[in-house]
Amino acid sequence: MTPDLLAALTAARAAKRPVVLATRLPDGAQCLLPDPARPAPLNAAAAQALEEDESGTVKIDGTDWFLHAYTPPLRLIVVGAVHIAQALVPFASEVGFAVTVVDPRRSFASDERFPDVTVRTDWPDEAMDALAPDSRTAVVTLTHDPKLDDPALDRALRSDAFYIGALGSRRTHAARLGRLRALGHDDVTLARIKGPVGLDLEAVTAPEIGLSIAAELVAARRGSPLAPARPAARAA
Repeated sequence: MTPDLLAALTAARAAKRPVVLATRLPDGAQCLLPDPARPAPLNAAAAQALEEDESGTVKIDGTDWFLHAYTPPLRLIVVGAVHIAQALVPFASEVGFAVTVVDPRRSFASDERFPDVTVRTDWPDEAMDALAPDSRTAVVTLTHDPKLDDPALDRALRSDAFYIGALGSRRTHAARLGRLRALGHDDVTLARIKGPVGLDLEAVTAPEIGLSIAAELVAARRGSPLAPARPAARAA
């Protein structure tokens, strides 16, 4: 690898920008993708490698290339250190998300309640500004408290987060959308919020709700056609 290519790769990773290091196997020539100067089929193969988080060998126009996908870590920001969060965190961790729990209420956000998990006790708007959600980040709010949930959702909607979910009934969600409209968000933007959050599993208990949210995270991450529509919420 040339010094210039190494510097470019290091810069992309520091900026949390997904890139592919492509190596032409017959002669070892390398480049970073995507690159509009490279053949479209090579860029398409790189895009697929990034989407699937998988490195491997592909044949482009009769030539073998090894595509090494460098993607930022999948992250989940959970606002609200509540009992549903305690159920959700292990599921999310097992499917590959680095989880951060945010709650300024120190009696909730403790290491005892969330062992081996990053816990932040600053206010959600400050935490979201520091965490800077990107296209590999999901955000879920669970507190039912507009003072905590709304600032987090406001920041999430202004980010590239690939998934945004909020716990609450349809009535609660409608009121939430009204408050977010007052902050300047239009209906197209607000449609990014999954509310009520989670796939419709008829979930009732905290573990069941946590499972439904984790399942929807995976569906969103993998581009599943599973619809988020459900007849009613599980919590007011």
